[in-house]
Amino acid sequence: MAKPKKCQHCDKPATIHLTQIVNNTVHKVDLCEDCSFKHNVTDPEAFSLADFLIQPEGMHKLENAPDNCPSCGFKPSDFKKTGRFGCPDCYETFREMIQPMLGNMHKDVVHRGKVPEKALERVGVQRRVDEMERELQDAISEENYEEAARLRDALRDLRERVEAAAKAE
Repeated sequence: MAKPKKCQHCDKPATIHLTQIVNNTVHKVDLCEDCSFKHNVTDPEAFSLADFLIQPEGMHKLENAPDNCPSCGFKPSDFKKTGRFGCPDCYETFREMIQPMLGNMHKDVVHRGKVPEKALERVGVQRRVDEMERELQDAISEENYEEAARLRDALRDLRERVEAAAKAE
């Protein structure tokens, strides 16, 4: 049988085991019941795992952040405790504090979102239609009427296919 882990703050057997992954590194904390109560681990509103672990880059900048959000009054310490902000304006107010953390957690600090396949196809078709319309206007202005007629017919065919596909959905 495995030897029970000891509390990191005293020598009692640990009954609370916390884990956090920061920069692909696993950080673990083992606490006894007494120490977990003493450090508010049992109260999700007051507890922050960052208090026990190596803090992610940016968390030490809490002192440099504004005192609170002008819209909702939320404080950096509130974010540290709950991991959430009070309103959308908090993201702008505390930008300098959260950007380094987001950079460590995600590929980028800007949300790009996802585009459904069908929407991508429509965007591609619309770009082609716009391009063909510009080419048609150029051909007309250059008095290249054969090319203009070819582009006009190709545009009509493309639009008919788009309308047929839309009806099929």
